[in-house]
Amino acid sequence: MALEVAERRSRARPRLWLLLGPAFVAAIAYVDPGNVAANLTAGAQYGYLLVWVLVAANAIAVFVQYQSAKLGIVTGRSLPELLGARLGSAGRRAYWAQAELVAAATDIAEVIGGAIALNLLFGLPLPLGAVLVGVAAIGILAVQSRRGQRPFEAVILALLGVIAIGFLAGLVVSPVDWGAAANGLVPRFDGAPTVLLAASMLGATVMPHAIYLHSALARDRHGSSGDPGRVRTLLRATRLDVVLALVLAGAVNVAMLLLAASALPGVAGTDTIEGAHAAIGAALGPVVAAVFAIGLLASGLASTSVGSYAGATIMSGLLRVRVPLLVRRVVTLIPAVIILALGVDPTWALVLSQVLLSLGIPFAMIPLLRLTGSREVMGAQVDRTWVRWVGAGVAGLVVVLNLALVLLTVSAP
Repeated sequence: MALEVAERRSRARPRLWLLLGPAFVAAIAYVDPGNVAANLTAGAQYGYLLVWVLVAANAIAVFVQYQSAKLGIVTGRSLPELLGARLGSAGRRAYWAQAELVAAATDIAEVIGGAIALNLLFGLPLPLGAVLVGVAAIGILAVQSRRGQRPFEAVILALLGVIAIGFLAGLVVSPVDWGAAANGLVPRFDGAPTVLLAASMLGATVMPHAIYLHSALARDRHGSSGDPGRVRTLLRATRLDVVLALVLAGAVNVAMLLLAASALPGVAGTDTIEGAHAAIGAALGPVVAAVFAIGLLASGLASTSVGSYAGATIMSGLLRVRVPLLVRRVVTLIPAVIILALGVDPTWALVLSQVLLSLGIPFAMIPLLRLTGSREVMGAQVDRTWVRWVGAGVAGLVVVLNLALVLLTVSAP
């Protein structure tokens, strides 16, 4: 009997691995160009002080992304669809407006990041680079439209690998003060600017559009099932999927901050991505700088594709209007090109976009946790009491940080 059980488990394990993938697509949102701007700025200006923010934000991301995927698997519907079914016409439009604003901020950050990478690698003007990033993203989205979910996941996973190499490579040649890095795990701030940066880092790590999207990714990949056994299997696979994907994304984020803290402290101009790239080249050599820029380009290409997918999911669920992904990609490219053409500092635009994302997190997180805590919605898979309490604590922490951000920003001289 024991042998038969072991054989059944060994046969089930490969199938469990085959169910992985949606979380790695969602994880792209956690290593987009907005993360690069926020993390490099934090590390270069304040050393290892804000390491704890990234660790805490990544732990929150694991919890929230699993909840989103769980909602999609159990109900067979995305978070925007469930919200759209519960809101009146005016409520749906208002909710869509704030979600669309967040998605637009995300898209601007991703396109600008890719444009900066093309400028660093080939000297292309930023507006032209933005257009090329949009065209490349259309090609990636065409894979999803024509070939389906798995080939799209494969492309995104390949880009995620390039991102990881690009942002981890610098640590190989840049010594980290691990004692100071460990000290950075102690929660603290150093004035209002660090609170602003912390909110930017949180917004870049726990991203609203990824919360909306993951429920759709899990639903689209696995479908809906009334079989309790299959649902339990899918949830086990999803837990593994989320942990693996976000541990990788978290490692990349922390690596960016550690690289800036170890190689760029006190170096002039490191408050911009271009300046940080130049400083990395001067301190660690042109090869590391080129690998960094390639990682940034992969980040922009992958994240803008995933962001367009998220925006289409939000619009479909809340407005009940389906806009082809490729059309949406073309339309949402325009604001980023305009910003770059007007000469706005791209790195500062990236950081501010992440602050806006941070303000949008509660609007995605709180409804998600209310739905996963509802027995009417989730049935036997409803959140346990302790999970609901953890969720309430996480949501409260995010709201408090955002209120502090608003107050400090308004009161700043």
